[in-house]
Amino acid sequence: MLSRRPLLVLASLGTLAGCGAAAHARPVAPTAGKQEHVDSRPTRFTIRPDDYHVPYAGTAADGRRFFLSDELFSDDRGWVGLFLWTADGVFDEVRVSAVGRATGVPPGQAAPAPSDRTLQDRLHELGKFVLEPITVEPFTRTVDGTEFGWEVGRYDDGSYYISIEPGDFIAYSSPWDGYEYDT
Repeated sequence: MLSRRPLLVLASLGTLAGCGAAAHARPVAPTAGKQEHVDSRPTRFTIRPDDYHVPYAGTAADGRRFFLSDELFSDDRGWVGLFLWTADGVFDEVRVSAVGRATGVPPGQAAPAPSDRTLQDRLHELGKFVLEPITVEPFTRTVDGTEFGWEVGRYDDGSYYISIEPGDFIAYSSPWDGYEYDT
């Protein structure tokens, strides 16, 4: 009789565990009128300078917020882009210069411009600047047939992201604090 008692206890626990798992695994019908994913379209996001794809983000001498990159690209073209926002983060201006693509860079991969000259010229345009996190609105503008900026998109699950264009080599997602991005 003692040998059956542990089996009975184990069987009871297995049944209870199975009931809990089955109940938990059952899909829950969404409430009428409610979205399953409550992520809302971002109106602001933070860009933080780092040592990878975001070396230049901050505040220019004139108080405007800026992001500068020499890694903007399409299949066979490259640009240096300076994106500017007002001091309160409202989009103001985009300045781009075609610089070509560095040789040997695989398609779809970001890489610095083949020459540092245009990047240095853009930095000079900023005057005395401070590298620091900036909170700004996403935007896109078409220049010479190419879209530049920070484009808001949506994944299949309904969540939003903001990716840099052209090149799509930086993508931020909620909570929009700039601490992490996908490449």
